[in-house]
Amino acid sequence: MTAGMPFYVSPEQLMKDRADFARKGIARGRSVVVLGYDHGIAFVAENPSRSLHKIGEIYDRIAFAAVGKYNEFENLRVAGVRYADLRGYSYDRSDVTARGLANAYAQTLGTVFTQESKPYEVEIVVAEVGRDALGDQIYRLTYDGSVADERGLVAMGGASDQIEERLTEQWQPGLTLAQALQLAVAGLAHDPADGPDRELGPAQLEVAVLDRTRSRRMFSRINGDLLGHLLSADDPTDDVPPEGHDTPRQAASNPQTQRHGDEPTPDSD
Repeated sequence: MTAGMPFYVSPEQLMKDRADFARKGIARGRSVVVLGYDHGIAFVAENPSRSLHKIGEIYDRIAFAAVGKYNEFENLRVAGVRYADLRGYSYDRSDVTARGLANAYAQTLGTVFTQESKPYEVEIVVAEVGRDALGDQIYRLTYDGSVADERGLVAMGGASDQIEERLTEQWQPGLTLAQALQLAVAGLAHDPADGPDRELGPAQLEVAVLDRTRSRRMFSRINGDLLGHLLSADDPTDDVPPEGHDTPRQAASNPQTQRHGDEPTPDSD
């Protein structure tokens, strides 16, 4: 007689099971660090893939970083781009803010967590660079839609607690970009089991910045030789070249529109 009776699961147990499921999925991913530096906000992810990005541009002054299941956080990123484009077109570009985007993400994540059979296995950061360091905004969102307003730095992923504790001891406002990147990479390379630190070079990293000194589009990816120079303690390079050093094609954040220095521009003969 009991074979057809439904099982009863208390709401507390159901939410706990969903939270445990999401946390385990997120913990399997490689970590991401977001931290402020003197000219903006830097994003550093351990990501050897050149095409599946954990870091992306949302709007003029806003960027996105995530850990967890790629297809889930990529859907969120695309939805954020559409939200920003629509709001900027309907009202004004200044009306697109990281706070508004974080609230939209929180509603989506919270709804999925409570109503769907499986929560999103993601943790994301939405950051906006201000006119000065005091105006920078970093919001961290977890799988259940919880939002935290972070100051200075945040780490996400498998060993985020150990990484964040290590970075907090050494991070301070006003670091140069090179100092911030070297600190972030040292945190990512640290073994949480207290073993020897790993070696992480440019090929294993995805790095981008929101640079307040740039005009309008403040998002820029850093890779190749420039990233190697910034990560080297013996190299005097401490920041990205001034805007205008590259052609618009070279400076574009989309790899499909980038040009190498030896390629002709569309206007050249």
